[in-house]
Amino acid sequence: MAVLPPSTLGMIGGGQLGRMFTATAREMGYEVIVLDPDPASPAGSLASAHLCAAYDDAPALDELAARCAVVTTEFENIPAAALQRLAGQVEVHPSAEALAIAQDRIREKNFIRSLGLPTSPFVVLETDADLDRLEGMEWPAILKTATLGYDGKGQIVCADAAQARDGFAELGVPCVLERRIDLALEVSVVLGRDAAGRCHAYPLAENRHAGGILDVSILPAAIDEALAEQARQAAVRIADGLDYRGVLAVEFFVARDGALLVNEIAPRPHNSGHFTQDACHCSQFELQLRMICGLPPGNLQLRTPVAMLNLLGDLWPDEGEPDWAGVLEIEDACLHLYGKKQARPGRKMGHVNCLADSREQALDRLSRVRRVLNRL
Repeated sequence: MAVLPPSTLGMIGGGQLGRMFTATAREMGYEVIVLDPDPASPAGSLASAHLCAAYDDAPALDELAARCAVVTTEFENIPAAALQRLAGQVEVHPSAEALAIAQDRIREKNFIRSLGLPTSPFVVLETDADLDRLEGMEWPAILKTATLGYDGKGQIVCADAAQARDGFAELGVPCVLERRIDLALEVSVVLGRDAAGRCHAYPLAENRHAGGILDVSILPAAIDEALAEQARQAAVRIADGLDYRGVLAVEFFVARDGALLVNEIAPRPHNSGHFTQDACHCSQFELQLRMICGLPPGNLQLRTPVAMLNLLGDLWPDEGEPDWAGVLEIEDACLHLYGKKQARPGRKMGHVNCLADSREQALDRLSRVRRVLNRL
């Protein structure tokens, strides 16, 4: 049975993804209650109500369950036990089981491999005894913490076994050591999966990173259709394997030899899916709502080529704001800011979607936006 307006939806997490979901839901006539410990959370300021409490706060979780028709999340580092508690009282999507797999790189990679999908060659390092597994590893490699690492955090590039040993000692937690791939490009699939198990995918995004953080997403991606279809089918296999419901993003490496490798899973809307807000009829946040509420998916086709630029706190001057007037003078540059009160280096503050008649024109407009923001 569909959950329709003016029902109340619950959002665990008050960051920018929760904010954009909340804005979309309220525009569609829903009420939204956000659970987040930050009194200044971006999503909380737009919500019908903000429960300012820890994600595992039992009374707050029980209140959320009592007041909401369905509950969803905006990031994966929520205690799975919190979702399990909610699931005994209210519909929760994604499930605690899906979240538990996505928030642990060891479980995630083993799960992907169990589906018959390729990843970068890797070894698991949980204790010093596991360091014997470095024998035969190909270098360079990247050491990544099994949990809580994102946007390049908790990662060390290792040129040889000695550096891997030192890095493991420095991090002091279970890790995955992955062989560094000779990359041609990186792509991602953002899809929705509904209660009947049907998957609905957006076109692939081509992604470029800087400092471990997504910098630019470009559509259409510079990838042939056969490989794009292979990526879509792999993403669907992952969603089916998780018995997922909601919006899921899957990141892929495309190696120079043409191999397609699964990199990571994100059980939520994704930075590389922000293009959907302006370049598609149905944004990834509306798709998330539709999937958890039992509604049809909407139109996910690309209306126009687009290049998305991530705006990090590094762009902010010591005082005041970046030159938004200059950005908005650029044709079809669509500005989205996240309502964060303090800009810090590496902090995601917003994004700009540059729409155009061609991929090349979209990238040109993005370059113009970058020049304005960098005051060049």
